[in-house]
Amino acid sequence: MTQTQKDRPWLIRTYAGHSTAQASNALYRGNLAKGQTGLSVAFDLPTQTGYDSDHTLARGEVGKVGVPVAHLGDMRTLFDQIPLEQMNTSMTINATAPWLLALYIAVAEEQGADISKLQGTVQNDIIKEYLSRGTYVLPPQPSLKMIADVAEYCYTNVPKWNPMNVCSYHLQEAGATPEQELAFALATAIAVLDELRPRVPEQDFPTLVGRISFFVNAGIRFVTEMCKMRAFVDLWDEICENRYGIADPKMRRFRYGVQVNSLGLTEQQPENNVYRILIEMLAVTLSKKARARAVQLPAWNEALGLPRPWDQQWSMRMQQILAYETDLLEYDDLFDSNPVVDAKVEALKEGARAELANLDSMGGAVSSIEYMKFRLVDSNAARLNRIEAGDTIVVGVNKFTATEPSPLMSEDGGIMVVDPAVEQDQIARLDAWRTGRDDDAVKAALAALRETASSGGNVMEPSIMAAKAGVTTGEWAEQMRQVFGTYRGPTGVSGSVSNKTEGLEEIRNAVDAASDKLGRRLKFLVGKPGLDGHSNGAEQIAFRARDCGMDISYEGIRLTPEEIVAAALSEKAHVVGLSILSGSHIPLVEDLMQRMKTAGIGHVPVLVGGIIPDEDTKRLQNMGVAKIYTPKDFELNTIMMDIVALVDPEAIAAQ
Repeated sequence: MTQTQKDRPWLIRTYAGHSTAQASNALYRGNLAKGQTGLSVAFDLPTQTGYDSDHTLARGEVGKVGVPVAHLGDMRTLFDQIPLEQMNTSMTINATAPWLLALYIAVAEEQGADISKLQGTVQNDIIKEYLSRGTYVLPPQPSLKMIADVAEYCYTNVPKWNPMNVCSYHLQEAGATPEQELAFALATAIAVLDELRPRVPEQDFPTLVGRISFFVNAGIRFVTEMCKMRAFVDLWDEICENRYGIADPKMRRFRYGVQVNSLGLTEQQPENNVYRILIEMLAVTLSKKARARAVQLPAWNEALGLPRPWDQQWSMRMQQILAYETDLLEYDDLFDSNPVVDAKVEALKEGARAELANLDSMGGAVSSIEYMKFRLVDSNAARLNRIEAGDTIVVGVNKFTATEPSPLMSEDGGIMVVDPAVEQDQIARLDAWRTGRDDDAVKAALAALRETASSGGNVMEPSIMAAKAGVTTGEWAEQMRQVFGTYRGPTGVSGSVSNKTEGLEEIRNAVDAASDKLGRRLKFLVGKPGLDGHSNGAEQIAFRARDCGMDISYEGIRLTPEEIVAAALSEKAHVVGLSILSGSHIPLVEDLMQRMKTAGIGHVPVLVGGIIPDEDTKRLQNMGVAKIYTPKDFELNTIMMDIVALVDPEAIAAQ
């Protein structure tokens, strides 16, 4: 083992943004003062899905899971007193990536920056949105075109910018095995590069390939995760050289940022999450060959709600201690020529190559979205089965559950709560922005944008002009919808009943008995109101309920309360289940419950699942919600029996 010159630390980030651009700007400047070396911007769901803050679907979602950015003024405020030419900024944005990058460039130019010197990343990976997070807007093919638009624009105008961050992070959150995570992410990268190749001169293509980066997940099985990263390095090098003929090893280098696994954070004994986060960080830092270029860590309390600034600081200090206090960065790779590591890496590569070949036979990533979605839902069901059965131990959840009260849980519940007044304040600022702009300039900019999109041109230049004219996020996205249409992704729930889940006989018998009394199969409607696209929980509930013999109705994400009530009426649902993880449960459930009463189905039991603080639980119960589930309620069979118990055949027969 030879000691070498000490490496530079990775970029140290925290994923942050909430409430308003002004509040988020204060958070960013505070974190930079504490030693953070790059920014990672979280946008709220209306911004991610192309709606203004006053749109019907945005109700209850404004500023909840990120910062609302509706126009140039919001972006200007967000980066006030932050010199963008000197900053490395990551923006987790996909469907509206061209637009948010256009706003960022417009603000940088206002600051007097040379945009060719801007450094950062837009995630811009829409394919995984159809599989996991659900913030897509357009159908897959036009979405792929816009990814390429950004990349084509950046490589000549913003050459230090990463125009796409192939994101396997959410694939693991959706249940992907390591082999699936490798294959699905690499298939996405291949689809993008195949789209880009005809757009640029042959001699420029290697440079463009060299700007593609990745954003990955690191779970608790940190040896496997470290080997997965080494497999990623080898496979990407292999694809770049063999498929695309990239000769320069620098252009084939696997560059990635990481956030460690939020899925494994627990509501029970949340203090244990600190250790989970630290162990997971080791998976992406210990191996020099496969070390992350940028690391952002969740906070210990993210299973409870929105972290406070102190919580984020604690996670940042973990990175700083590893980077600056230990001797990790003084040595070459610790795992080279390790036979155990080499064998595991080869096994992962073999499995990923087989899955890649399978996807290629189906026409690649874009043609295989429905197949990949089903595989993820099935893998996630198997993961949950192992936890329920105790085959996978989660400390504090299904083993070692006796605990002392946590002193970290203070009077504020250990989380930060967004002020409900934020939404109306944001809408008021949006109204003022629209009133103060030049309407003729806006109309001209939108017409130019629509013409470019319709003719197949690159949307980046007209998007930047639209940003400067005062166009809003919703107006930009609406032009794209009008030109390319909208899309509803596959749910991954349909298909044959699974035989993998054990212990269902008693539940199936109970469902059969209840259905006999009802005179038809017990109908369970699962709905996701609002813009929350994290559908894993809803999918697993629907998947298990179907396996238990219930008649399931699940149409996927992004439904209004009105649409859910209409479906409950038309399908004569016996039970309605809502999944809301964005923190917007109070206004959305309140709206739905009132609509159900007005429609004459107020007697139908309603279940709600999500990240729900105790005080909100009481409010939901007062609205008439029958059962409330949070991440601690991991035993799906218990939930299935609750559904059966809630059905009152006598009351239904008397309708």
